[in-house]
Amino acid sequence: MPVRLMSPDTLMQPVPYHHVAVATGTRHVHVAGQIARDPQGAQVAPGDLTAQVAHALRNTAAGLAAAGATYDDVVRLTFYVVDWTPEKIGPFMAGVEQVAAELGLPQPLPPSSLIGVAYLFEPDVLVEVEATAVLA
Repeated sequence: MPVRLMSPDTLMQPVPYHHVAVATGTRHVHVAGQIARDPQGAQVAPGDLTAQVAHALRNTAAGLAAAGATYDDVVRLTFYVVDWTPEKIGPFMAGVEQVAAELGLPQPLPPSSLIGVAYLFEPDVLVEVEATAVLA
């Protein structure tokens, strides 16, 4: 496996993600921001952050799979969440936990950032997920 995840004891603990990813592969996979839409572009779960997080992660997995990658190859996840407040961490993490086993998400997650934004490209989109992976 070209990716090794770690969290040095000298960095804040516990967190739901690893602090560091070391990749030794040569093929980089960049999955553009994925949202809670089906293949025809229809919105999935309007107004439901938990369900949108889960579906966006499923769509990210589909993008990774198209390139021959899985979440085991991911070195970085970036989440953009509309109108973020600390109270949203419960519903957000519930969406992650809902699909963790199904998608093979490492627990803790690969190095991740959660960025609060005023809005995304359409008003019904609550979350967007980007992924970077490295393959041997």
